[in-house]
Amino acid sequence: MDNFLGLIKLRIKKGTNLKACDTRTSDPYVFVTMAEQKLKTGVVKDNCNPEWNEELTLYVKDVNVPILLTVSDKDTFSADDTMGDAEIDLKPYLQCVKMELSDLPEGHVVKRVQPDRTNCLAEESNCIWKNGKLMQEMSLRLRNVNSGEINVEIEWLPVSEGLSKVEF
Repeated sequence: MDNFLGLIKLRIKKGTNLKACDTRTSDPYVFVTMAEQKLKTGVVKDNCNPEWNEELTLYVKDVNVPILLTVSDKDTFSADDTMGDAEIDLKPYLQCVKMELSDLPEGHVVKRVQPDRTNCLAEESNCIWKNGKLMQEMSLRLRNVNSGEINVEIEWLPVSEGLSKVEF
């Protein structure tokens, strides 16, 4: 793990209106990939509106590499079913981090990111000052499926000077 810029703390909060894969419900989990990194949440049994509230940490080598989230249904006797996927583009958030802000009022919105065809945002996402840190909360619409969203939050964990040298 050499030459990385910093760490992203990814909080996977909850899913809403996820696809039912097992008759009327599912056993969803989230598989997270970023470059060669692969992590996953725990499985929430029998729930199309799961609450994971899990934190995963990823290292960032390249700000242009998105975080891919794949929601799947855990199956015991067959392959797991895919319930949709979404991407997190880190660039808008990391542009705010690069400003090296401090001591802002609690809840101050630093940047608003609008949903469009180039992202998976279901609604406006804000980079906000919360608990003395800059965070981005977002609701992501799942792709390749008829319904479903997942709510996540990202937070930058700096290591040395990493991000200050990066051009966007």
